[in-house]
Amino acid sequence: MSAATIAFQKPVLPEAGIVVLLAGDGAALGPLAGELDTATGGTLARAIAAAAYKGKQFAVLDLIAPAGSSLDRVLVVGLGKPAEMTEYDWTRLGGAIAGKLGEIKAEAATLVVERPDGVAIEAVQAADIALGASLRHYRFDRYKTKKKDDEANGAKGLKLSLAVEGHAAAKKAWAGRQAVADGVTIARDLVIEPPNVLSPEEFARRAKELQKLGVEVEILTEKEMKKLGMGAFLGVGQGSTRPPRLVVMRWNGGKEKDQPIAFIGKGVVFDTGGISIKPAAGMEDMKGDMAGAACVTGLMHALAARKAKANVIGAIGLVENMPDGNAQRPGDIVTSMSGQTIEIINTDAEGRLVLADVVWYVQDRFKPRFMLDLATLTGAILVALGKSHAGLFSTSDELAAQVSAAGEATGERVWRMPLGPDYDKMIDSTFADMKNTGGRYGGSITAAQFIKRFTNDVPWVHLDIAGTGMEASASEINKAWSSGWGVRLLDRMVKDNYEG
Repeated sequence: MSAATIAFQKPVLPEAGIVVLLAGDGAALGPLAGELDTATGGTLARAIAAAAYKGKQFAVLDLIAPAGSSLDRVLVVGLGKPAEMTEYDWTRLGGAIAGKLGEIKAEAATLVVERPDGVAIEAVQAADIALGASLRHYRFDRYKTKKKDDEANGAKGLKLSLAVEGHAAAKKAWAGRQAVADGVTIARDLVIEPPNVLSPEEFARRAKELQKLGVEVEILTEKEMKKLGMGAFLGVGQGSTRPPRLVVMRWNGGKEKDQPIAFIGKGVVFDTGGISIKPAAGMEDMKGDMAGAACVTGLMHALAARKAKANVIGAIGLVENMPDGNAQRPGDIVTSMSGQTIEIINTDAEGRLVLADVVWYVQDRFKPRFMLDLATLTGAILVALGKSHAGLFSTSDELAAQVSAAGEATGERVWRMPLGPDYDKMIDSTFADMKNTGGRYGGSITAAQFIKRFTNDVPWVHLDIAGTGMEASASEINKAWSSGWGVRLLDRMVKDNYEG
């Protein structure tokens, strides 16, 4: 695994190595960049003119061994119009810079963080740049025994120093973002791990490592879940030789009497579909069907590492869905922890069964202010929204607005989908209280309606992340198969709304 090492320093130009400069619209340069241009006899200005470089957002001009300087390389990266840049744009900028440094196999570089319009860079903006660079530099190469030259170079890591006014304040702002970056890395690693390695027991063991940060971690075994009556959850794992686990993580960073908030993740470590088996093509991707649980685990790391001032519950249901002689069958009726009965129509609609019992358990035991679950739940959400947004379902307009605002700020966007009685009727069963799928139409909505029946009227949000949690779209801050989606979003939501 490779990592980026981030440092902050006073705003001075380095005498050697690689330097990265920022240019605004029209290729305008800041004071330090102007000093370098003067010192090199106008080399930068000539290169900008020769390349017709305009400083468009994230556009790069690459000068190798510029005349009149001892520098090895100068990269000029465009800001476009810095006054119009959002928080997420600053993060994307860091990712674009790290991407270019990776492309040229740089091991170290100095980034001169200044705006060409004379406005001072804020400490949080510098920290956001560092966050983007850290996220982009992520690689998962744990199982490669032979690496290509470019991969071997990347394994050495990147040392990126940000030269910025108020570098001490920027370093302080970075500390919180570094906790989040590490949480995203944890989530990405978990999603990409091969399924023969990441069993429910191994996942639980890794979650338990959060105890080092002060998180209380409790692991419930199959025997304990049977005593609790979690027939819906346990039914999913009947066909696997690897036993399920329910992991409860508690971060008590708020006031003792403060009601906790709860995040719940679907953790199907591999999903064959069970007896309703999936097609073989692409089934290897189903190692990522635990992206919701990965997000919750990464989130709990982030909250604990930055000492969040909130009381937070993280609960993940870990199970493997396999077909064998003991596997759950279509037509079976199971009894959930809530006492409600469920007719199994399709064993590949398994994630909602896990969530049914975990959601009920969390609301019953912890009495949270609200619950939010994440799950790679339905292909239908991909049909509706593609990969740019996760589907949001909620019983609370206030919570929906909080999640949406956090999504816009972090670039992990959501789109609210409907709930209602007409959709709820679609999962009524002739033989039980409900069935686990309502058919082809409105599949993501009826799945959400199913989970809603186990919330017991606690304010609730469901995020269907089937399009964002795995096989993610490439962006400036992520080129990996797993994006670690949701960690930054939910950390921001907690920070903005639930910390004193």
